[in-house]
Amino acid sequence: MCSIVFVATTGLVQAQDSGADLAKKLSNPIASLISVPFQFNYDHGYGPLDGDRATLNIQPVIPISLNEDWNLISRTVLPVIWQNDIAGPSGTQFGLGDTVQSFFLSPAKPTESGIVWGAGPVFLIPTATDDLLGSEKWGAGPTIVALKQDGPWTYGALANHIWSFAGNEDRRDISSTFLQPFLSYTTADAWTFALNTESTYDWTGRDWSVPINVTVSKLLKINQQPISLTAGIRYWAAAPDGGAEGLGFRVGLTFLFPK
Repeated sequence: MCSIVFVATTGLVQAQDSGADLAKKLSNPIASLISVPFQFNYDHGYGPLDGDRATLNIQPVIPISLNEDWNLISRTVLPVIWQNDIAGPSGTQFGLGDTVQSFFLSPAKPTESGIVWGAGPVFLIPTATDDLLGSEKWGAGPTIVALKQDGPWTYGALANHIWSFAGNEDRRDISSTFLQPFLSYTTADAWTFALNTESTYDWTGRDWSVPINVTVSKLLKINQQPISLTAGIRYWAAAPDGGAEGLGFRVGLTFLFPK
């Protein structure tokens, strides 16, 4: 399961937002702010030959205002993957992985206690261009997110569960829970320091995958176009046999389109 790039706000984003305001809005996955993140991840240690994997996640977030009270947010994660010897001497593969498509129905305003939340369906679409890059399964399930902003702090969690319901009968069925608690701190000069995990529990194989991510982001404007640059490392605290291990790294570029 892929990671999340967040955009934290609950109303329409105004063009006069400061850099610090926009930086804080990069901490909520269900805001009415169009963003297009490109997130590059590198991990190693796969299989008996310590194979390598590099993944570019393309993650557009498109909000739709249904009325004054409700928003519908479309979040897509499309991975472009390069990998080498991840399953023993399996050679090199390059191409698309499976797409994860989420839709969140979210109130346009936070609750009286300041909670922002959204819920809806998530879909797994078998778009992989190689059988070693995807599951060859169709899947679906529920997804939910809740968070709160308190001054410079943003904290919350996102979760989903996907069951497979169709696809290649020779491939293993999917029953997978994704959990992503997150915590971030944004400074007045638009730096954001973030900590999260992107944990997945495979109910079929009964295995945890738990990468812990520490990242630093900076909000910039180039010719009035706001962008966010991200860099960080992650540590694999748990992984199934043959999974990634040790340290990996992440860099990212996000284009923001305030309304």
